[in-house]
Amino acid sequence: MRHRCRVAKLSKPADQRRALLRSLTTEIIRHGQITTTLIRAKAVRPEVEKMITLAKDGSLSARRQAMGYIFDKQLVHALFEQVPSRYSDRQGGYTRIRHTMPRRGDNAEMAIIELV
Repeated sequence: MRHRCRVAKLSKPADQRRALLRSLTTEIIRHGQITTTLIRAKAVRPEVEKMITLAKDGSLSARRQAMGYIFDKQLVHALFEQVPSRYSDRQGGYTRIRHTMPRRGDNAEMAIIELV
């Protein structure tokens, strides 16, 4: 029974799930978009939006929180430089999920998650 369980388990233990979300977040911020399964895209969306919100804040505390989550230090610096000018007029909704063709091997629903 999974009533009111908000966390997508992704069929992984907690530590592997956290590492997967951190790596997906890092790659979305680095490349601007990635192709992944629909469930993973929906699970990583709040994490990416949280990092962009921290970058909009721009404080030292926010920068340290982002450094603790994103793997690449140089990427965090670039994020904090570019985001305030890029998303200053947006109040949220920094990502877009587009459905694509199912994966050939196992027919899993695929999606492209990208920064708006």
